[in-house]
Amino acid sequence: MPRFKHVVEIDYTPTFRTEKVAGMFDVPVNEKMRKEWDIDIPLEGKDWSVGLIVGASGAGKTTIAKRTFGDEAYFNGNKWESKSLLDDFSKNHEIKTITDSLSNVGFSSPPSWLLPYSVLSNGQKFRADLARAMLETDGLLVFDEFTSVVDRTVAKVGAFAAQKFIRKMKRQFVAVTCHYDVAEWLEPDWVYDVSASSFTWGRLRRPEITVTIERCHHSAWKLFKGHHYLSADINTSARVYVAFVDGEPAGLCAILPFPHPKLKNCWKGHRTVVLPDYQGLGLGNRLSEHVGDILHGEGKRFISTTSHPAMIGYRNKSSKWLLTRKPSRTGASKRMQKGSTAHNRLSASFEYLGERNINAAE
Repeated sequence: MPRFKHVVEIDYTPTFRTEKVAGMFDVPVNEKMRKEWDIDIPLEGKDWSVGLIVGASGAGKTTIAKRTFGDEAYFNGNKWESKSLLDDFSKNHEIKTITDSLSNVGFSSPPSWLLPYSVLSNGQKFRADLARAMLETDGLLVFDEFTSVVDRTVAKVGAFAAQKFIRKMKRQFVAVTCHYDVAEWLEPDWVYDVSASSFTWGRLRRPEITVTIERCHHSAWKLFKGHHYLSADINTSARVYVAFVDGEPAGLCAILPFPHPKLKNCWKGHRTVVLPDYQGLGLGNRLSEHVGDILHGEGKRFISTTSHPAMIGYRNKSSKWLLTRKPSRTGASKRMQKGSTAHNRLSASFEYLGERNINAAE
């Protein structure tokens, strides 16, 4: 867009109350109230995926976004009316497309997918809105009030997951928000600060996070149980590892010895789950690979079966994992079928090769 001036004039009609307040606070009033913006967002000929318009509340972000990119690109919210979140998505989309979209924005909780939108947390609603908007629109998408009503940890992690999905879909996306704390996490290619009337070109990068992984008692499962697609408790003999992000528990990986007729010293993944606030950072993969490295250091092998679409996709592309069973549908055991969503799920099995496979390739 070339540089332009945008002016909004509003007719002022004096009343007893408005005149009283204007006099009390010495507010200058005219027959027309006027707001003026001098806008310069030079994007012509530029290759970009993610942009950010940021500024204080009332600074004119929405007005500038609409004037710059047009109403047709503006996201006006979704209607959520069904008893299940999944059923509100367009009938033109396959279930896998919908669940992949939800997972890609960091909403990787199958039990919550079955619930109506109205009972979800604000963070889950934000991610669901974004996933649906990405599927049901084409071209440029302008998303106002980006992360405005969610916890700030959710906002940052959600912004990071969002930009990965946007770039994967090869879309253009403009976030409009009053929150400066998501700027680096969104990794925008450009930023227009309305309050400062400044435009900055050049992709920002997410700050480093501190992740520590510790072995814990199996009772740690209580914190994560409600966010896993299996309803059964973990085996009390499982070895449990918990990932902490900046000191806060974020993910869990439990493993068990696995007697195998052909493989010696073999262990298997028992449960891997990441809390909703931290989904989208790749913690599940990082945690399971850390556990695999520990087992390799003990002279053991590690196999893992997963039904998580993003985890299957990652492992298929990674040289650290060997596919041992292609994605197929598996049934749940009779003990687990009652109240479980595991029945007839699509899953795949892998063996962790770790650094040994990378070094061998070199």
